[in-house]
Amino acid sequence: MSHVHRDDLGSKMGMWLFIFTELLLFGGLFITYAVYRSMHTQAFHLASEELDVTIGTINTVILLISSATVAMAITAIQKKNKKLSLAFIGTTILLAFIFLVNKYFEWGAKFEHGLFPGSDYLAELGYGDILFFGLYFFMTGLHAFHIIVGMVFLGFIFFRIKNDRITFDNFQLLENGGLYWHLVDLIWIFLFPLFYLVA
Repeated sequence: MSHVHRDDLGSKMGMWLFIFTELLLFGGLFITYAVYRSMHTQAFHLASEELDVTIGTINTVILLISSATVAMAITAIQKKNKKLSLAFIGTTILLAFIFLVNKYFEWGAKFEHGLFPGSDYLAELGYGDILFFGLYFFMTGLHAFHIIVGMVFLGFIFFRIKNDRITFDNFQLLENGGLYWHLVDLIWIFLFPLFYLVA
């Protein structure tokens, strides 16, 4: 009987390398933001006041809780509690969906007020505002894309656990999913103060 070769260390290293490249990507964007902010301090400050800090705060809390639930899913599978692990992953996906719904309404409000790249109203406000909202939509949009990818990834993991393909002694894929989700959370922890709380 042949055994399937498992390389848990290689799998984890691969995920860490992927996370490193993602941090380089967003790190470059954060530097770009910092440079433009230093050039247009007043415009960035006034533009940030157009953002909804309450929704941003709620979404921050949602992602922090979702990081906890995905970590608890890993602990549950290690303790051979398949049902609890599935419940925590399902909760993580639900929280991610709520985050996206909040973001949808927040973006919708900006479009209603003409605060989006290419709008005539934004063009009248000036170059600093154009830069701020261009970066805002691009960076939060890229983050939202990572949320969607994470939901699909966790959904795949959910069914692998359900079908006993991920178990207490073979949960590296779930650990990788948790690492990815913590990355998504970490990126938002930087995005939130940069855009919503900028002084």
